[in-house]
Amino acid sequence: MGAAVLRGVDLLAQYDSYAMIRLISPRPLLVIVGSEAESAYFSREAIEKAAEPKELVVIDGATHIDLYDKGAYVTPAVAKLTEFFGKHLAGSPSVRDGAPANTP
Repeated sequence: MGAAVLRGVDLLAQYDSYAMIRLISPRPLLVIVGSEAESAYFSREAIEKAAEPKELVVIDGATHIDLYDKGAYVTPAVAKLTEFFGKHLAGSPSVRDGAPANTP
């Protein structure tokens, strides 16, 4: 039982959230973060390491949790999501033709 826990610690220590982030491309990446979020550095690092197309949107004055349920912050985030998905999915053959996403 203890060996499994120790092995888990080893795997956790080696984990790198950003190791393969470049593989998201050529699919567009949108990251929305509150300017006051303590976790904002994760978003900035992700965008820095990701390949194009990518976009970081900072919602001024918002914390991480504010983006869940405070209208003053949710509204601009949803507006950006709507714009982003409209731009990047509207012309996609999988969306336009109803084809599965992995169909050329």
